[in-house]
Amino acid sequence: MTATRTAQPAAQPPSPAPPAEGSTSTPPAAEGPAPVQIAPDAGAMLLRIARAVVAATASGRFRPADLSGFLPREPPPVLLTPCAAFVTLHEGGELRGCVGSLATDRPLWMTVVSAAVAAASRDPRFLPVGEAELPALSIDVSVLGPPVPLPEPSAFRPGVDGLIVERGDRRGLLLPEVATDAGWGAREMLEATCRKAGLPHDAWRDPATCVLVFRTARVSETESPG
Repeated sequence: MTATRTAQPAAQPPSPAPPAEGSTSTPPAAEGPAPVQIAPDAGAMLLRIARAVVAATASGRFRPADLSGFLPREPPPVLLTPCAAFVTLHEGGELRGCVGSLATDRPLWMTVVSAAVAAASRDPRFLPVGEAELPALSIDVSVLGPPVPLPEPSAFRPGVDGLIVERGDRRGLLLPEVATDAGWGAREMLEATCRKAGLPHDAWRDPATCVLVFRTARVSETESPG
């Protein structure tokens, strides 16, 4: 996942929807990050926006002036709420691009538009997505809640919390599902996030390193949003 370097951690989360009846979502740990929830209709709209932007970018038809065309006529309020987000692309089960921003100075839908453009064309790990690849792509959108300091490594919950490691102008971020996909525990996730920041793998032990955790609401084309 590639984060915008000029972005700063969010100060306010999006207005959370009430838990669905019978929800089995994991409760936050004491002093941990608050959970983030996106209603099914809003999640479906975010995926449609991301898909349209990735397609327009891959075909060379995306223009910044067309941004408003990706917004539904009557969007759910959360799409207009400033929020951080990432867009992840997979092809054949393999990562094909992942870019986002921690900035909260734009409405969520605009953050997703920018992240989708960047995931399709500016992830430095991959060549730009080609139009022929579009049918094989699957898209995830992760909406991020505000990060909070990790009080101690034992408080980290692999697969539930995402991680941010910062020192000076270095920053690394990994989304919660990375630990699940890789089968990592807390230490492996901490070390990988440090490496992502370009820091020594054990930089998380240094008091000069800032370690933050956050929660996400993730919607995926490979899972029914509602």
